[in-house]
Amino acid sequence: MTLTGRRLALALLIALAFVHPSEAAAPARPAKNTRHATHRAVKPPAMVWHVESIDGTVLDSRDADAPINPASVMKVATSWWALEKLGPDYRFTTSFYARGTLEPEKGQLRGDLVVKSNGDPDFQAENAFLVAQSLNKMGIKRITGSVVVDASFWMGWENGSEGRNPDEDARAETMAARLRSVLDVRRWTRHTRSAWIDYVARTGTPRNPVPSVQVIGGIKYEREPATTTLLFEHRSKALADTLRRFNCFSNNDIERVGMSIGSPSDLAVMLADRLVAANAPVLVDTTSGLGENRLSPRQIVAMLRGFRATASGIGLPVEQLLPVSGCDPGTVTGAFPRLASPPYAKALVAKTGTLTSTDGGITVLAGFLNTAQGEVVFCVAVPHAAGRIHQARRTEESFVLDLIAQHGGAMPRTCGPPLLAPDEQATIITAASASSHGSGNVTSAR
Repeated sequence: MTLTGRRLALALLIALAFVHPSEAAAPARPAKNTRHATHRAVKPPAMVWHVESIDGTVLDSRDADAPINPASVMKVATSWWALEKLGPDYRFTTSFYARGTLEPEKGQLRGDLVVKSNGDPDFQAENAFLVAQSLNKMGIKRITGSVVVDASFWMGWENGSEGRNPDEDARAETMAARLRSVLDVRRWTRHTRSAWIDYVARTGTPRNPVPSVQVIGGIKYEREPATTTLLFEHRSKALADTLRRFNCFSNNDIERVGMSIGSPSDLAVMLADRLVAANAPVLVDTTSGLGENRLSPRQIVAMLRGFRATASGIGLPVEQLLPVSGCDPGTVTGAFPRLASPPYAKALVAKTGTLTSTDGGITVLAGFLNTAQGEVVFCVAVPHAAGRIHQARRTEESFVLDLIAQHGGAMPRTCGPPLLAPDEQATIITAASASSHGSGNVTSAR
């Protein structure tokens, strides 16, 4: 029996496994109920796949050139694009200005705190704690004016374009309100307090006094805010660490990274240039995988190869950019528990993709699998999976387990480093050193 034949036989066995034992043992029903009994039978999910050895030999393939929605596997393309455009050590900068008069003897800034950003995609409550600490060190505990932000300042999660407010003014004001609420302890929510407790435990920061800055004048959004005195800059952790965090949790706000370097159509041009188009033209609607994107399983495997080649060229193993099953939290370990458990744990570094209803629903798993007979690169997907996402994932998991068995068993790889929190390795840099391109005094680092 061919390997493809074994895959089809496996799908049939999985389908039989989904029949409840009481149904299998039940006596035949009268003819008038046969229609209802038929409806309870579970049709096996129809998979498509493409598998290659590390040297490019095609090992197994089914409908490999069919255009499918890659869902969040598109985040691999966005990560590839960002590494080439920005570099793995790129850090996003958020600058804080005093628009008014500093009165440290009174503990206040008489005027506005102006925030200008170049689009830090992972600025969270923990980063705002660093900002509040820095303001307090400068003697600022009260701002008589407002927190003023520009259009590129983001804070907290939105779930990408799916959750983004299309009203730019309202969206920016939401971001300003989030920053104000974390700066001022009197406005903390339960979530903020929990984040502070975790931050204290992780960093060794004294729990008291809590860094706090009261903002009297509220919030504002200005497209191009005028500034006067630079106080300091917040510089994010390195891009490679940010991408790994987005990929592990499959966070759709990776779209913010894409917005820093271009449009979805720009990403489509890159992929069309790098991947074999064949009979499946590249279509990119979003850089997160939301919406109606199109790649074939063969193109997804080629994309994985290109991504890995770029990462290797800048000294990054793929395990430092994508989650490893059984090592990292997030969708790979959570959605495919058998692959995250011995003896299969650590053999797979991959990206998941799931859409519950778009294009009729789809689940995708694509990555690099370590086996006793060598590493393989694969993509497996179950289109039209709406209403049976869990079953589709189990089918994909069984596909990978069978792939492991066909190649002599699983071989573990090295886990990547622990995931960094949003503030870890972020820095607060004083105005003097910021003006000399960061070559001076770093006042805070995590």
